[in-house]
Amino acid sequence: MDTSLEKIADPTLAEMGKNLKEVMRMLENSQRIEEENGKKPVSEDIPGPLQGSGQDMVSILQLVQNLMHGDEDEEPQSTRIQNIGEQGHMALLGHSLGAYISTLDKEKLRKLTTRILSDTTLWLRRIFRYENGCIYFHEEEREGLAKICRLAIHSRYEDFVVDGFDVLYNKKPVIYLSAAARPGLGQYLCNQLGLPLPCLCPVPCNTVFGSQHQMDIAFLEKLIKDDIERGRLPLLLVASAGSAGVGHTDKIGRLKELCEQYDIWLHVEGVNLATLALGYVSSSVLAAAKCDSMTLTPGPWLGLPAVPAVTLYRHDDPALTLVAGLTSNKPADKLRALPLWLSLQYLGLDGIVERIKHACQLSQRLQESLKKVDHIKILVEDELSSPVVVFRFFQELPGSDPAFKAVPVSNVAPAAVGRERHSCDALNRWLGEQLRQLVPMCGLNVLDLEVDGTCLRFSPLMTAAVLGTQGEDVDQLVTCIQSKLPVLTCTLQLREEFRQEVEGTAGLLYVDDPSWPGIGVVRYEHVSDDNSSLESDPEGEKIHTGLLKKLNELESDLIFKMGPEYKGTKSCIYIGMASDDVDISELVETIAVTAREIEENSRLLENMTEVVRKGIQEAQVQLQKANEERLLEEGVLRQIPVVGSVLNWFSPVQASQKGRSFNLTAGSLESTEYTYVHKVQGTGVTPPPTPSGTQSKQRLPGQKPFKRSLRGSDAVSETSSVSHIEDLEKVDQLCSGLEHSSPEAHCPEQISTAPAPTARQTETLQNKAQEDEDPQVEGLERLR
Repeated sequence: MDTSLEKIADPTLAEMGKNLKEVMRMLENSQRIEEENGKKPVSEDIPGPLQGSGQDMVSILQLVQNLMHGDEDEEPQSTRIQNIGEQGHMALLGHSLGAYISTLDKEKLRKLTTRILSDTTLWLRRIFRYENGCIYFHEEEREGLAKICRLAIHSRYEDFVVDGFDVLYNKKPVIYLSAAARPGLGQYLCNQLGLPLPCLCPVPCNTVFGSQHQMDIAFLEKLIKDDIERGRLPLLLVASAGSAGVGHTDKIGRLKELCEQYDIWLHVEGVNLATLALGYVSSSVLAAAKCDSMTLTPGPWLGLPAVPAVTLYRHDDPALTLVAGLTSNKPADKLRALPLWLSLQYLGLDGIVERIKHACQLSQRLQESLKKVDHIKILVEDELSSPVVVFRFFQELPGSDPAFKAVPVSNVAPAAVGRERHSCDALNRWLGEQLRQLVPMCGLNVLDLEVDGTCLRFSPLMTAAVLGTQGEDVDQLVTCIQSKLPVLTCTLQLREEFRQEVEGTAGLLYVDDPSWPGIGVVRYEHVSDDNSSLESDPEGEKIHTGLLKKLNELESDLIFKMGPEYKGTKSCIYIGMASDDVDISELVETIAVTAREIEENSRLLENMTEVVRKGIQEAQVQLQKANEERLLEEGVLRQIPVVGSVLNWFSPVQASQKGRSFNLTAGSLESTEYTYVHKVQGTGVTPPPTPSGTQSKQRLPGQKPFKRSLRGSDAVSETSSVSHIEDLEKVDQLCSGLEHSSPEAHCPEQISTAPAPTARQTETLQNKAQEDEDPQVEGLERLR
């Protein structure tokens, strides 16, 4: 590439291309360049980078690189990094060229910008089958629609330039938006146009027939007639060729006929407009080429960074387009097309079509693979031409309401939707987070739909070219989904069992948190717990902190967390996802018993502290009494230091040893006379045993807590191996059964050391057992 740059006559242009290549190489490879800089005088008023004679280019790029990728001490963030190839470099070069071209003289600049604008307009019209139209380039994707609305107002209101708002007040304009349109679009249009929110008219989607995300045309026509009767002016209709949610396409052909009948401007937007560049286009998308205007986003479709969006429109009056802001005489506005002009030439028609076709093939590949996966529901299955795949995990639990599966959520009573809907939504959010971490190249998004709930969206037209998604990534995505399904299905089944067990256990409160994807949330209700209080609960927080520590020390496969306050319920234990071998009854019993023991131990410690405090006070009183008795017994003279020593030498006092000891168990002071007489400390009262729950279940060696040891033990295969514990139990049963038939078989030790019985002895024992109707014949045969 350096030799090609040398052929460029303009040295500034050649140097610009060379510098851009060097800068991109340095930033993409994340090279760390270190230079030793001498100490410079520091000024308190001027920032450090501006001091001295300025920074060199390498230092400035090093600063930019550190800001982009972060310091080495920071933790790496799992952000999507765009795959900027050579076509991306051309788009970035366009911005640098735009700044350089703007320095030309006016005549050369006018000719160059006119050529760039006319070429780009012609190419985009031919590629996307939009004949006889103009073009507007804009940075904000919604800006083109706002300018189109302004153009429609100027076209329908002839006196708007002179009278302004008075014209709109007398005949209020109406903008029709689909209920499936992107969120915030209507409010943005009203803010840009200065219109009140009642000028927006949302059009509901089909609820009985057809897609649930397509505009209801019959209802739209009824709305238009009602607005005309009330003296309003139907102004503009925004249709979708690939809705923002699930990628559905409205019946644009029928909508076009309706707009022509009532003289309404029809604008189309959506990701499916990219398929207009392919050889085969569905009839619904192809009808968008006949609409009044449409907005394209070639940047994400082709993987081009910093490329403006494009709005194609048809209008014959250049004066109105100029007033509406769709055209401009400023060369800088025309230079917006320069990055796209360079990138389209670099890719060529084959490159453009190949990228769009590749994205559509990825979506079809994922859709065909998901059809073979159980418990996965595809929402856009009826539209094979849509490059958007929306799916969700769904499982019909036994005993669930059949109305929930046959009727949309909006037509079902809230009680029928209930817990099953919330549980599936939480699990789908967890699945989306897991897949985004495991397969980041697929660019999955998690979205919440009013009808279907939480879903996962795969839109390769918006992400594949940027992330470099390939077919292998789609296969890996399907594999990851299949690997997560057992955990999802088992967790969903265990949630109801967990709720029932918790509600049936005294002292535990089940917390229904629909946003938690695990087994469930539980709280221990201690004695002084007040559920009506929203204030802090230090005692409950202390108990649940200890409970969380005890549960994590068990080293089970479950994840336990201390969640935040949920709807006034404080200090809750959140239990994570589980596999199919979790014993819910043992789990709930362990939580209840452990929490109760922690509370009782805490109260025992508090009571002991109070007893000790009272015992110290009583000991002080008794010591004071003992001193008074000693004073009366010995007299005042013996208390004088010198005199008392002389008296004690002539006449010693025989005082008895009196002491006190504090019994923690009884909580009282006791005399130490027994200890001095027998030279042995008294045992006192035997402390009560520590309260505990039921006996812990016997586990196999290496078995983790909360595991079902025998799942489906009623139908054990005869050829399966018997564990060591089961062998010992059967030997004990055999010994007890043979006590009356053989005096030598009384214990496992005798059986293991005694010689094996002969065939005649065995036959004799069998005959005797049959005569006595001994049920242990089968055990004897196993022993043989």
